[in-house]
Amino acid sequence: MIELTVDAAGLARSRFAVSPLHEVVATLMPWGLQATPDTDPWVARARRVLRRARLPLLSELALDGPGYVPDFLNPYPSGPSPTVEEELEQVRCTPPERVLGELEALRDGRPRSGLAGSELPAGVRRAMARGGAHVARQAADEMRRYWELAFAPHWEAAKATLDAEVGRCAGVLAGYGAARLFNSLHPQIEWVEGTLRVESRFRIAQPVPLVVVVPSLVAPRPAVAVDPTRDEDRPPMLIYPVRDKAIACTIAPAAPSAEMAQLLGPTRAGLLAALIQPASTAQLAARHFLSPATVSYHLGVLHRAGLVARARSGRSVLYRRTPEGARLARSR
Repeated sequence: MIELTVDAAGLARSRFAVSPLHEVVATLMPWGLQATPDTDPWVARARRVLRRARLPLLSELALDGPGYVPDFLNPYPSGPSPTVEEELEQVRCTPPERVLGELEALRDGRPRSGLAGSELPAGVRRAMARGGAHVARQAADEMRRYWELAFAPHWEAAKATLDAEVGRCAGVLAGYGAARLFNSLHPQIEWVEGTLRVESRFRIAQPVPLVVVVPSLVAPRPAVAVDPTRDEDRPPMLIYPVRDKAIACTIAPAAPSAEMAQLLGPTRAGLLAALIQPASTAQLAARHFLSPATVSYHLGVLHRAGLVARARSGRSVLYRRTPEGARLARSR
């Protein structure tokens, strides 16, 4: 159980933030290993990217590591709606000693909080040997690539959903007060007489100056990120899953059905399913780990069949599904 005690002044300073990088990091957590497309529309695709792209540090921490990612990958949101570039720069500029300290804590454990130690993967150890600054730069570079491949095409719709959740919470706060607001977030979050309680396998009980609340479309259950250095400039962050994911389920492209794959071929079916939003040949090639020439060939076939249309946008040619293509993609 995590218990955060917040006084009246701290409650008044507590705020919400919509964080793109927190959605990225949520797919690196242990729950992503058991997630399916039915539980979250992003996680399955993100895991495929993690396994297939050249992201050695992130993939080792998430897939081969101790089941926990270091806190410096979850930067403190500087405002209510930071950009992914701002957050990546925070990761890149993490003090080297903090980077190494958190990785050593993953190795050695934190007995007081219930985090058991575990041997770090070889690639992580090699990166650590080059220094904390090197690890921070490599992590930021890999997270940028991960973001571009698995998240960027869908962030606009995702952010709209998260902003709507913040609006809902603002209405609860205005109409019923802070206690009702916190108790409305999730069944595993409870506000009782000045203490915010979050069900967790970790054991933390401490007073905090305020709480930053971060809604998520990826996290399946609440989590609390507490700065291990107890830096008062970085209060804890409460990440919780949004209650209504009906909109979120339209964010990521669905996998093509077996029938559509048999009709069009798996590559063309995958490209057609991915064209929820207009995209260029280069964008589709990066997302599907194909050469631009291969994507161009298959898009040409779909275009001649009347399933996609194309139009120039600046120097790029963007492809989109036609009504016929959209109907075929939906007939799953």
